Amino acid sequence: MDSVNKPYISIIAPCYNEEAILELNINTIIKYMEGKDHKYQWEILIVNDGSKDATGAIADGLAAKNSHVRVIHHPTNLNLGNALQTGFRNSKGEIIVVLDIDLSYDVKYIEEMTDKLIETSADIVIASAYMKGGKVTAVPRMRAIMSKYVNKFMSFAAQDKYYTFTGMVRAYRKSYIQTVNLKTKDYEIMPEIIYKSMILRAKIVEIPAHLDWTEQNKFAGKRTSSLRVFRSFFSGLMSGFIFRPYIFFMGIGAILLVLSLYQLIWLFVDTVSSYNTLIHQVPAVEYPFSASLSLQFKKNPQSFLVGGITLLAAIQFLSLGFVSLQSKRYFEELFHLGTSLKKNSSENFKINN
Repeated sequence: MDSVNKPYISIIAPCYNEEAILELNINTIIKYMEGKDHKYQWEILIVNDGSKDATGAIADGLAAKNSHVRVIHHPTNLNLGNALQTGFRNSKGEIIVVLDIDLSYDVKYIEEMTDKLIETSADIVIASAYMKGGKVTAVPRMRAIMSKYVNKFMSFAAQDKYYTFTGMVRAYRKSYIQTVNLKTKDYEIMPEIIYKSMILRAKIVEIPAHLDWTEQNKFAGKRTSSLRVFRSFFSGLMSGFIFRPYIFFMGIGAILLVLSLYQLIWLFVDTVSSYNTLIHQVPAVEYPFSASLSLQFKKNPQSFLVGGITLLAAIQFLSLGFVSLQSKRYFEELFHLGTSLKKNSSENFKINN
């Protein structure tokens, strides 16, 4: 295939304190891609995110030995979100593939995701261990459970249903991902990309993949950049909230409304029963309904208190739900407009230059 017609792939490998595995795994990627020279043009872009160990020096050594390897150094640790955005901005290829440097997803997914991106004219292709045909092997039990259920939570919250929102191993069309205005600095960038892509009606495709920690478990205790599991889990829950915040407010409001109505209906039934007793047994009593209501209050003041407070809380949550729904619509319209302006500005700049 003529090099002019070969797809150009930029493989982004963000890393922080990965001296234990960097050279071995980058060489694994190089060996694999050299076997695909007939099919692709390619580069590996290592983003050294302010590592405090020998990661930077190892990366520079790899770049000196192989012209396909480039390195960008962050002077300090700016976290995954910024590392990815650095990679997106500086990639040469029209297709960007992001890999986790631990290669917990096999290098074969470079080709599989790239081919799927081209075949389907997608904007994003996600390697998913949680869809049908996907698989998880040797991942620590607590981490596997948290990852699985935070992705299920996001799938529940999102309007478009996908299986993997937090995974980093993806392929992007550069002309698309460079137009998305991303703000998150850390791991939350992964669901942020999906959320904003849903707003923009981007085409997102998932392929089944095998998440395998067999090899990286051999480096237990030698790597200092391991993901903070609980922080990732709770940030994932918060990220899931951004997809449709109103359903959580309205859901809580609806539950509180049912509880308050249960209390208030029983109070009303008891009050009516007491009223009927009063008008038959004490016909001369003034304002029998008020008297029966007063009697019920003396008997069950806690029911009035709980029912009333719960009703007010329900109204508050339902109101917050409607407000958040309106705010979400405004945000999505403004984001869509801003992205369109950014894309047009970028295209005009390329034409003029």
